[in-house]
Amino acid sequence: MSNRRSRQSSSALRISDDQMIDLVSKLCQLLPEIRERRRSDKVSASKVLQETCNYIRKLHREVDNLSDRLSQLLDAVDEDSHEASVIRSLLM
Repeated sequence: MSNRRSRQSSSALRISDDQMIDLVSKLCQLLPEIRERRRSDKVSASKVLQETCNYIRKLHREVDNLSDRLSQLLDAVDEDSHEASVIRSLLM
């Protein structure tokens, strides 16, 4: 019985080709690197996923850099000031 249940649950998690195409298309719209290409240029799903990973890494680096800059600003202002309060709220 558990074997049957696991087969049912794994098949329920599979997505159709149409759903995959739709998801890749949505990712293309979100990625600046791909979005800037001509519409006639075909991009493989593999390339889209690779660009997605690269874009996410870039966004993580930007967040880390901004967090570092905010921490530096917080160190440079009076701890009880309004500016320090705003910076702390941005870091949360």
